[in-house]
Amino acid sequence: MILRVKGKGLESSSPRLVIHQADMMGLEMSGPGMASIVQPKEMRVRIGSTSTLLDPGEVLVPDSVMILQGLGDGDLLELRPPELPRSVKLIKKTMDRVPLSSPEMFIVLEDIMQGRISKGEIAAWLTALYVNGLSEEEVYDLTLAMTGTGDVLEFERGPVFDFHSIGGVPGNKVTPIVVSIAAEAGLLLPKTSSRAISSACGTADFVEVFCDIELGGSRIKEISQRTGGVFAWGGAMNLTPVNGLIIETQYPLGIDPQSIMMASIMSKKMAMGAKRLVMDIPMGPGTKIGNIDDATRFAQSFISLGRRLGMEVECAVTDGRQPLGTAIGPALEARECIRALECERGLKDVVEKASELAGMLLEMSGMHDGTARAMEILQSGRALAKFREIVSAQGGDPGISSDDISVGKHSIELFARRSGYVNSIANKSLVAIARTAGAPRFKGGGIILHKKIDQRVEEGELLMTLYSDNKEKLDRAMGMAMKMKPLWVGGLVLEKKSHDVRGAGISRNGHS
Repeated sequence: MILRVKGKGLESSSPRLVIHQADMMGLEMSGPGMASIVQPKEMRVRIGSTSTLLDPGEVLVPDSVMILQGLGDGDLLELRPPELPRSVKLIKKTMDRVPLSSPEMFIVLEDIMQGRISKGEIAAWLTALYVNGLSEEEVYDLTLAMTGTGDVLEFERGPVFDFHSIGGVPGNKVTPIVVSIAAEAGLLLPKTSSRAISSACGTADFVEVFCDIELGGSRIKEISQRTGGVFAWGGAMNLTPVNGLIIETQYPLGIDPQSIMMASIMSKKMAMGAKRLVMDIPMGPGTKIGNIDDATRFAQSFISLGRRLGMEVECAVTDGRQPLGTAIGPALEARECIRALECERGLKDVVEKASELAGMLLEMSGMHDGTARAMEILQSGRALAKFREIVSAQGGDPGISSDDISVGKHSIELFARRSGYVNSIANKSLVAIARTAGAPRFKGGGIILHKKIDQRVEEGELLMTLYSDNKEKLDRAMGMAMKMKPLWVGGLVLEKKSHDVRGAGISRNGHS
């Protein structure tokens, strides 16, 4: 069926067309349902009908589909009756716990890429993966299939090293420090990072504060081979693009299937040509990995998958009980990252974690006493110089310092209502508060923690400072902090059995 396009600036959250009621018969449809665009590009879409907005032979097309199809008002579009995509039966196989072959895995991803299946069908597949999981063989096949959906970079020199954190702990700002140390030591580490999905800040979100991160493949290669490293946003490249479509579907569901996570991470490393990889696996309440047994199994799975892919993988299980450093939020994390490179006192956990992880990379390259060498590179100022060289190559200030970073102009301080010790910190609550303050979209929003686990707190002492670019957002974040009480202040006795057991209180004192 050939129809003439009418574009009226329509918006739709999913691919959806509207045709005249008289044309429904031509698609063998009696009511709303699915059909396929044949020309200009194959795409599965939802069809609705009207008897008043259109004449027969016309079709209303939302702007998003117009762009994807390269259509303009008055162009012709060909529709055909609905047919079941090949992958729908394969999704049912996954739901029934029947393993998919490598070609079948590729068919599912290809149908996702080409828009042949709906978000509901993708969600069904992801839910099946979340509930049933995948075998080691299937994760391997899925990784290769994901890699095959996009570009693969090849570097003139090697081997290519890489570093990745699975996330889950706020304030994990070590990536630029690790890259700078490794690059200064002579390693090639072209690092691509992601933006935040549900967290307060991804690495790309805070690196964007001080330099350009939207780099194409050729520029990544040029900068990496000249400086030894790069801080790029992976979303600006055509590396495993199917990952973005999957993330769009799984985020509203609140699920992150381990098999998808592993394949997603490793496919990106394959696309970057990585041969030696260090994985950071934060562990603790509120993170993606809750206990040491799960962390050990997860690490072993990555090492085994890497071996099958021809990649040497080492894993570090790190402390995820509380944020790393004191800063949460893009500008605040950018400033603290640079302060660690400047060797400012008081950032012991940031410096130690970055040096340990960088040291693992150095030892994978054949160097001895990797952590000590990494610490020496950091403390000598050579890592800072390399960091500035990379920042300059990415369009940033070659003399950048932590004092150059501007944070949210509005702030409010929260104080302890009683004395005691910080017994625990609720990471997820801190993330929620920071996001309410504007992070990661608004760079100035976030939190500075003034006390952490096991530290002594006196009544009236400062616990945290909230920042925002917007006064209304700050007020909402303050209200959330007062309600959630993300820092639990108590005595050395963690719990008393009585009629009234209460958590820490916080009082406030704000300024702008």
